[in-house]
Amino acid sequence: MTSDLIATITGWYHEPMFWLYPMATLAISLGTFLLFALPYTLLAWIDPPSLAKYKVQDKPFDVRKWLGPTLGRLLFNNAAMAVILVLSWPWMRLTPIHLGELPAWYIILAQLLFFIFLDDFLYYWVHRAMHKGWLLKHVHSVHHRIRQTSAINGNYFHLLEFIIISTLALVGPWLVGAHLYVLWIWIVIRQFEAADGHCGYVFPWNPGHIFPLYQGAGYHDFHHSQYQGNYAGFLPYLDRFWGTYARGYEAWRDARKPAVPADRP
Repeated sequence: MTSDLIATITGWYHEPMFWLYPMATLAISLGTFLLFALPYTLLAWIDPPSLAKYKVQDKPFDVRKWLGPTLGRLLFNNAAMAVILVLSWPWMRLTPIHLGELPAWYIILAQLLFFIFLDDFLYYWVHRAMHKGWLLKHVHSVHHRIRQTSAINGNYFHLLEFIIISTLALVGPWLVGAHLYVLWIWIVIRQFEAADGHCGYVFPWNPGHIFPLYQGAGYHDFHHSQYQGNYAGFLPYLDRFWGTYARGYEAWRDARKPAVPADRP
């Protein structure tokens, strides 16, 4: 390797986008997940009787058992991802994420909606694939060790699954050549979904219900309790279309219609 090539590669890591794109995005991802997850996790730890009517499962949460292991995996996976991002920067710097002029607000909104739907579609099929064969036995079964989830468990993953899910979240921004700030907004939304989907509570005032198709933590909680079905990440319409609702979920949802909006056509 010539000195000129070494100098060129070294220069790539001195570019401002190296710190703003992969590294700051990872920091925002971890920070916002903890911001969303920790209050919910504390609530599950206390498990106040006054909020029992909002719980998805009648069983106690497993916070005390799984908090330490979850935090350990969370830190390990993010540290490993930081190394992967450093090594992949020579390629990532060629992707169309940019710091140019921000698009109009309606373009940003359209892009965010596209990211949500595309990520959910991709996640649905990848998630279904992870419930078969080697991927289920050696990778996805790690996440399914926890059946009574709390919000912090939204990032309890085998490293390979963590890498796959993180990559899926970037496909939409890469396709549209998103502004870096739009990417950051999307990551915040994605981490809200991860925390809220595992929190174990269905509150009628949940801000996620601003999105018409969202049904709250009950949807993904049934995936953990039943182990099969409810494969999408955020929106249940794919499971409705493909007939893959988790056993008992529809009856539970319909019984709680005032708190959990039913699917809309």
